[in-house]
Amino acid sequence: MVLFIAVVVLLILIYYYGTRNYTYWSKRGIKHDRPIPYLGTAKRQLFFQTSHFEIFEEMYWKYPQEKYVGYYYGTTPLIILRDPELVRRFLATDFSHFYSRSMFPLHGKPEPIMNNLFSCEGNLWRFLRQKMTHAFSSAKLRAMYPLIISRTDKLRQLATEASLKGTEVDVLELMARYTTDFIGSCGFGLDPEALNDENSMFRRVGHRIFHTTTRDAVVMFCKIMMPGLFKNFHYFPEFVEKNMLELVQGIIAQRGHKSSGRNDFIDLLLEAKERGDSSGYTSFETNLSETPRLEDLELTEELMAAQVFVFFGAGFETSSNSSSYMLHELAHHPEYQKKCQEEIDEVLARYDNKLCYDAINEMKFLAMCYSETLRIFPAAGLLIRKCDKPYVIPGTDIPLDPGVKVVVPVRALHRDPLYWEDPDEFRPDRFHTDNMAKINNNIYLPYGDGPRRCIGERLGIMQSLAGLAAVLSEFSVAPGKSTVRHPPLDPSVFLVQSVIGGLPLILHPRKKNL
Repeated sequence: MVLFIAVVVLLILIYYYGTRNYTYWSKRGIKHDRPIPYLGTAKRQLFFQTSHFEIFEEMYWKYPQEKYVGYYYGTTPLIILRDPELVRRFLATDFSHFYSRSMFPLHGKPEPIMNNLFSCEGNLWRFLRQKMTHAFSSAKLRAMYPLIISRTDKLRQLATEASLKGTEVDVLELMARYTTDFIGSCGFGLDPEALNDENSMFRRVGHRIFHTTTRDAVVMFCKIMMPGLFKNFHYFPEFVEKNMLELVQGIIAQRGHKSSGRNDFIDLLLEAKERGDSSGYTSFETNLSETPRLEDLELTEELMAAQVFVFFGAGFETSSNSSSYMLHELAHHPEYQKKCQEEIDEVLARYDNKLCYDAINEMKFLAMCYSETLRIFPAAGLLIRKCDKPYVIPGTDIPLDPGVKVVVPVRALHRDPLYWEDPDEFRPDRFHTDNMAKINNNIYLPYGDGPRRCIGERLGIMQSLAGLAAVLSEFSVAPGKSTVRHPPLDPSVFLVQSVIGGLPLILHPRKKNL
């Protein structure tokens, strides 16, 4: 009898623990779907049945009259924003309440590779943001451009070899290899030959960062449910962490622990170290205080490796997905493709048929097509923030407690007919200078907004446009037999939108190049 009672009590406690927060939204009068124990309303996400981006887009449309919708990611309350004004408040105006991305819940001292600008919090984030902003100035970007151009030459070569086979070419793989090669050069100062080696370490690490395995899902679930108990579990496997650290340490040692004049990302970090930028805010303080406690924060090789890791991770899948999807769209809109090519030919004719920094900046229609691609297929299909101190939703008396997650469903906002005319149509003219005033910044968010807006935005655009110009100057793209007009999203990819099955197209050499 005693054993039976003990089992019953244990089961009640287990049930209570897995449902303890499930009255959060009903108490506040916020509409939401009915949660189930432990999984909340995120069953399809946690079991990789549907991508995160599609789930939040679905919730966005399910409650069209609401300004926000409740959700439970496991047992964590999460609020999905539907109102552009609230988006602005949460991302920018009231940033001090929502400074944490909290994509990866951190508890105490995080694993070394998570101390990067993207995922770190509080004063460490403020210190790193301040020190790294200069790395993406116009002067630094211009200095990096020769490294980008050298990679576009290899991209053309690979595209030529693929087109000669007369078969479909996966342009997602093509642009991923170009992006990897670019990051290897501009980030690490290496020549990884990624364009000639599909199994290079760079490609394998890049793929491993974004594609979630069963091991990753278990770790994430454990850290979400019981962060204190599983604080020593690492989000990323040893393969990623070990390779990044060893690679950065090897490059730094090869350069004698000082900048080499290559103008790559590691050089910029070494310059910061040489300037003595090693005293700053406390390294693991999560409270973004007005007067942070100061202590020595040495820019160690471990901390530098974390920044190189996020430079690699943030640029790899995002740029390759966006640039390849633009080729996919142009293949289905030959009239826009032709206009792009005419502009590219005209601009290059003024620059001795050579790509350069100024030439890319003059390709306005190419940039318009890229902006429209980011609207239809934003790499970051959602933005996440965490409430870090008590907050009341503006215009209401509804309180949000620290720990509540906030989701901005970028993919849904980019496709809402309330803000975009014919949102499912690919229409680059939306981004003509004459029409830009019509675009509400709170509903076009391919790079986020506020103080945590993507710091590498301009570099990513510049690198993508250079690769696109290189391909379109010599090739036309067209759908193939296996091309899917609207390819399904991969539910195993968490941070960025990625499609299943690649983006196969036919590459036709342009007559002017024959």
